[in-house]
Amino acid sequence: MNDRSNEDDRRHPARKEDEKKTRKEEEKRTRKEDKRSFPARKHNSKTKDKSDEESRKAPTGKHAAKGHAKFEEQKTKAHDKIQGDDRTRKQNAKTNDRFEQDNSRKQNDRLEEDDRGRIEQASKTKVVQNHNIKTAERCQEDATAPQDENDRCMLAGVSTSPPCRKNQSYSHQLRTNTAPHGANKRQHQLRKHSLDENRILNHHQGGNDSSEEDDFYPYSTVTGSAANVDNQKIEVDGGSGGDDPHQPLMEFMGNGGGVGLFKAPSRAPVNPNRPPCIELRPHPLRETQVGKFIRTITSTEAQLWAGQESGVRVWNYADAYKPGIGMSGRVRRGDEDAAPFFESASTPPTTCLIVDQGCKLVWSGHKDGKIRSWKMDLNFSDENSFREYFCWQAHRGPVLSMDVSSYGDIWTGSEGGSIRVWPWEAVEKSLSLSAEERHMATLLVERSCIDLKSNVTVNGASSISSSDIKALLCDHVHAKVWVAGSSSFSFWDARTRELIKVFTVDGQTENRPEEKSSQEQPVEDEANVKLVTKSKKEKSNFLQRSRNAIMGAADAVRRAAKGGGTSEDGKRTEAIVLASDGMIWTGSSNGTLIQWDGNGNRLQEYTHHPCGILCFCCYGARIWIGYVSGMVQIIDLEGNLLAGWVTHNGPVIKLVVGNGCMYSLATHGGIRGWHVSSPSPVDDILRTQLSDREIIYTRLENMRILVGTWNVGQGRASHAALMSWLGSSVADVGIVVVGLQEVEMGAGFLAMSAAKETVGLEGSTIGQWWQDHIGKALDEDNTFERVGSRQLAGLMIAIWVRKTLRSHAGDLDVSAVACGLGRAIGNKGGVGLRLRVYDRIMCFVNCHLAAHLDAVNKRNSDFDHIFRNMTFTRSSNLLNNSAAGVSSAAQMSRPSNSDKSPDDGKPDLAEADMVIFFGDFNYRLFGISYDEARDFVSQRSFDWLREKDQLREEMKAGKVFQGMREALVRFPPTYKFERGKPGLGGYDSGEKKRIPAWCDRVLYRDNRSNPADECSLECPVVASIFQYEARMDVTESDHKPVRCKLNVDIAHVDRSVRRQEFGKILESNESIRPHLQALRFVPETNLNTNMIILNNQDTISFNITNQSMEHSAFYEILCQGQTTVNENEVTSDYRPRASLGFPRWLQVTPAAGMIAPDQVTVVAVHHEEFHTSEEFVDGIPQSWWSEDTRDKEVILLVNIRGSCTAQPRTHRVHVRHIYSENLPLAIVPAAQPSMEPKRNTSKKHGGSHKGGQH
Repeated sequence: MNDRSNEDDRRHPARKEDEKKTRKEEEKRTRKEDKRSFPARKHNSKTKDKSDEESRKAPTGKHAAKGHAKFEEQKTKAHDKIQGDDRTRKQNAKTNDRFEQDNSRKQNDRLEEDDRGRIEQASKTKVVQNHNIKTAERCQEDATAPQDENDRCMLAGVSTSPPCRKNQSYSHQLRTNTAPHGANKRQHQLRKHSLDENRILNHHQGGNDSSEEDDFYPYSTVTGSAANVDNQKIEVDGGSGGDDPHQPLMEFMGNGGGVGLFKAPSRAPVNPNRPPCIELRPHPLRETQVGKFIRTITSTEAQLWAGQESGVRVWNYADAYKPGIGMSGRVRRGDEDAAPFFESASTPPTTCLIVDQGCKLVWSGHKDGKIRSWKMDLNFSDENSFREYFCWQAHRGPVLSMDVSSYGDIWTGSEGGSIRVWPWEAVEKSLSLSAEERHMATLLVERSCIDLKSNVTVNGASSISSSDIKALLCDHVHAKVWVAGSSSFSFWDARTRELIKVFTVDGQTENRPEEKSSQEQPVEDEANVKLVTKSKKEKSNFLQRSRNAIMGAADAVRRAAKGGGTSEDGKRTEAIVLASDGMIWTGSSNGTLIQWDGNGNRLQEYTHHPCGILCFCCYGARIWIGYVSGMVQIIDLEGNLLAGWVTHNGPVIKLVVGNGCMYSLATHGGIRGWHVSSPSPVDDILRTQLSDREIIYTRLENMRILVGTWNVGQGRASHAALMSWLGSSVADVGIVVVGLQEVEMGAGFLAMSAAKETVGLEGSTIGQWWQDHIGKALDEDNTFERVGSRQLAGLMIAIWVRKTLRSHAGDLDVSAVACGLGRAIGNKGGVGLRLRVYDRIMCFVNCHLAAHLDAVNKRNSDFDHIFRNMTFTRSSNLLNNSAAGVSSAAQMSRPSNSDKSPDDGKPDLAEADMVIFFGDFNYRLFGISYDEARDFVSQRSFDWLREKDQLREEMKAGKVFQGMREALVRFPPTYKFERGKPGLGGYDSGEKKRIPAWCDRVLYRDNRSNPADECSLECPVVASIFQYEARMDVTESDHKPVRCKLNVDIAHVDRSVRRQEFGKILESNESIRPHLQALRFVPETNLNTNMIILNNQDTISFNITNQSMEHSAFYEILCQGQTTVNENEVTSDYRPRASLGFPRWLQVTPAAGMIAPDQVTVVAVHHEEFHTSEEFVDGIPQSWWSEDTRDKEVILLVNIRGSCTAQPRTHRVHVRHIYSENLPLAIVPAAQPSMEPKRNTSKKHGGSHKGGQH
């Protein structure tokens, strides 16, 4: 201190006045400043000025007298101190000089080393008390005055202000005191004219900062007096100004919210926009599914099987409503709420599943090219994982699709158009071998392979496409097999395995063999994608070259955004299904539905939803369609749309029927069951009952989120700066989100970044440096876990989650929207993260909007562009990228940016439960000069500065950040500073003298539609801000870092408990039982025979009659098994074929269809000699599976169902084939009248049914 005093003496050799004169001048200056800062109202200005002047000269009243007594006491002590301390006198003189200098000193050191502050405060105490008296008189005079128009404007954007009861100026720091005597006191912020932040005393003990809250809560009360200034705390970090860190700050809400895109999404205990469902497996967090993603599902009568990346999984329908206990009672991460299930031993990833009811097996195709079989009737009660029953190598590449034909053969498809058939006879023989002979069984099946592509390839030219097989469909109605590629179909005979024809998605027949494709044309013309280069004659300067690079990159980004694909890409076939009436339906990647007849003729085309179709399932008279948008639609057999709803928040990749429900599988692994009759009255009952039990399954959580934003100006920060900004405030935080701007800039970098974006690359070494060092400040190794990040040129956002919260937070998706040159360059724009926390969606968006004072409209436009176009997808830069995998079908049909949510096309941000925008918004202060702004900052007159804030004005007008909230700004403007210069004296003092501004902000929107809403399932996310401050001690950039801490209450559903309640309602509710009973209705039908005898090449028909006058009947004919008949007419055991297929000597047409009310369908049964050319050598059968000459008998199962019937009614028909030489003379099939062929006719009108034609 002595050194500093000596230095001051050298700089100021002549002192201006003695100490007494100095204090008087300071009081005079303060009065002038107060008069300017607190102007009187116009309508009584003269009266007030006079009253104020009198109050200054002669303060009266009890409180004034008391104040004078205290003042005299402090004054005496101060003079004693002055007489004994010459150093204090020198420091006081130095302080007067600092009003003319813009030097920055630290107040904490000054107060600890000398008592100068006491002298200053003693001299100002009298002024403060005079103002208290003056303010009390003003309150009495203004009590009956009308509300000023300015007050109403100020309160227009306030979301939580009480109704006004008194008239007051918002520039006054007024508080009403509710003390017993009713005396009114006024606490006034001490005025300091130095821009040294350390000389600013922010808050009075016991009260809020009086300069910040009037326009948010003007009737707050304060306690304490000006005499407490000795004990004031010095705010050195530009704090939030809140006196209680456990109380939320006052907030300002922008207009224009609550409607359209800016309305918070509606939530409810049970979604009112879709039928209630059973969540067999609730949506698991993606990060928990590494190596365990479920890719496909299939259903048996009693079980749901799922194929996953590590094997297969089984749910018993009997356990569907039981609480989640994981696998065999062992809870595992991601499946805590799933119904009890059982898992197989580990295998390579499963790609497809089919059910074989005849052999009680489930066949699975795998990525390693193998086919495995699993027994349905295993005892799954054991703790150990079950194992495969039998397997063989089917393809070199993955088995992409698989199905079983009408004759029990297994058809498989792989990459490159490879199609193979595995005859049932070889598979049956292998299954009959013992475990010791299993290696021989594998060899036997592999040798029986029939490679269909090789059979139709001549001299290297193939008649079928070489594209990957998308889907295989075995048409059991017409005994055909459809093989779907991306743009063409091959049509095969299921019995002879011969190619019938090849045709395109447009229905055009392909007659020309496919030739090897020539060298592919480049996607983009080289002249169009290369950057503009300098001319040989004229050499561009650096700026011109930079501009050319940016323009070239922007052009590349624009062309990439347009898709770059041809119209043919939208016609890719993604799914195929056989309808109950024998028609074939295919779905395309552009949402087109195409109807075909059984002979491959294209009939009609429909479009009900403009998103890619991924799967079908037909049940009764309905066809269910799963879309990449997460929507499921139901159409009838004529293509008319019946219903539709969003089933998952991800693509629906599989639909199967089981146990009276339609089960849907999403890419994230969630499985939900929808009643096959939905939508129906049962849904309304279930929805009401489940809503009434909300309290049983509601769970409430609380957490805190820290959001930090900093424009780093291409610099780097020290560890101390990062600790001051973030590390010092994370003790009670669960999630930390950090947004940086201007991480890197420069034309070359921006051009390279734009080029990388076109090929899916992102990030930089400097961005990684920032993430690593922020991680160290957060104790990343022990406390927090980095979940992911996204960088777009100079913009970067990253997120950390506390490890104790990690099991409830995940599914991170990212997005980036450029707003720079041509909406393509990332120097301006936004980067976003979407995180699922306790099953609620939170979005965080880091923005850098357009610069310059007059670019307000451009900034508004940038926000609107970001909000509408931010579409979240998985990042290629996730830390656990393997956890982000999705099925190939969903990847190939991934929705583009134009594929919006089905909910009225709302953008992703509009569907989130909570949205937080932060960053360098660049909104400035308007209508104020540089000197005025700095003067207001020095006085902490932030209420005046807020009136000049562009962002607040635009939010009031509803032009930007509609409906979003911000805490009251209580910190100095964060822009623009000189690097390395501490304190408020560091504001820009160069030529431009940029006006200080609050460029760096944090705003949010939660689920509340009004401020009084409490956290519940109807309003699941409710947030409030507890800390909002700038770190003024950080000097590494021309911006100050800002941090905001939010307290968030979250309500979510216990999925396991709700599933139990769902089951209880179905079982016990008396109103539901009649509806469920009605769904078991099967129309009355009869057959005209139960026995058919065939000779060689005979064709005999039988009739199925629908006796119902109102309901259609659906039938399916299967073969229960085949046996041989010996000479004594004794049959052996019936052996079923795969999937209850027919023997190769028997043709049944049509084997399935729909019978309209009061109609008859005719089914033809034909015997066919079957020997392929490969089975004969010199006319002698060579294969052991060739047909013998013994008499054979099969049992046909005719299953009849209603439109939504789970359990069929079954008729049995025995069909016996007798060779001619063995035919007894007494048997004459032609003489049996019931066996005569008949056409499909109506009992009364002779009508026909298209399902019965062939």
